[in-house]
Amino acid sequence: MTLYAQPRASTSAEVTRFSVRLSEPAPMSTVVILNGVPRSGKSSIVEAIQDTYERPWLNLGVDIFQAATPARHRPGIGLRPGGERPDLEPFVVVAYRAMFAAIAEHLRQGLDVVADVGLHDDYSVPLGIQREAASILQGLDVLYVGVRCPDEVVRQRRRDTWGGTGVTGGALRTGGTRADGADRASGADGDHSVAEGRRGPALADNDRADDPVTRWDRAVHSPGRYDLEVDTSRLTPQQCAERIAARLRALVAAAVPLPDPASPRFGAPPSAFFDVA
Repeated sequence: MTLYAQPRASTSAEVTRFSVRLSEPAPMSTVVILNGVPRSGKSSIVEAIQDTYERPWLNLGVDIFQAATPARHRPGIGLRPGGERPDLEPFVVVAYRAMFAAIAEHLRQGLDVVADVGLHDDYSVPLGIQREAASILQGLDVLYVGVRCPDEVVRQRRRDTWGGTGVTGGALRTGGTRADGADRASGADGDHSVAEGRRGPALADNDRADDPVTRWDRAVHSPGRYDLEVDTSRLTPQQCAERIAARLRALVAAAVPLPDPASPRFGAPPSAFFDVA
């Protein structure tokens, strides 16, 4: 399989369309995995990819599977770091396995996929989610993108959306009462949580040092090895999509045929997603 992205004529001054083509006879596609914390801008990048790439790119990320999850099992694969819901962790393992298996089958059917996730292993016990996902996607084309955003920008985006301190899980200095109205018992947070409606005082410095925004960032970007990184505090979603397309083109240019012509792919350099040792 030879995969490449090629710029096409723009339909406007702002939008560049990209064509991703596959050689015959075995149509194989690619998955772009966007890994980052809630409110880092992953969903906006997904929309930009779907709007500006020529081929249809299916969104098979956390939000899609979250919406399909029964209420009693939520937040499902959106379970935040901290090990607060060990009762949900067996479901999280199975749900992630099903999500990546679905992604793999879409690729084998010749469909391109973009998936926004918040992969981490900060559960009550390590679950090895990425290791199993790498096994499922072995032999398929993966571009692993780290979506970075400074904690303070994430907090401001949360304040703009829900009000409050912009921190879910922070305690007030007086009595340890929740400052934001989110549901600690659910383990929900960020993009995958109930709305945070109540206002509370700003978080003290010693609380901020391990607030959930910081913990998300530390857990999701550990060890932080990616094929590409984008910073959504500096780049628009469209600019992020263009950088991703440019990296796809560069990877294809660097690809060499594998010795076995029956191999499922034609030798694109291995993705950092598989570097889970």
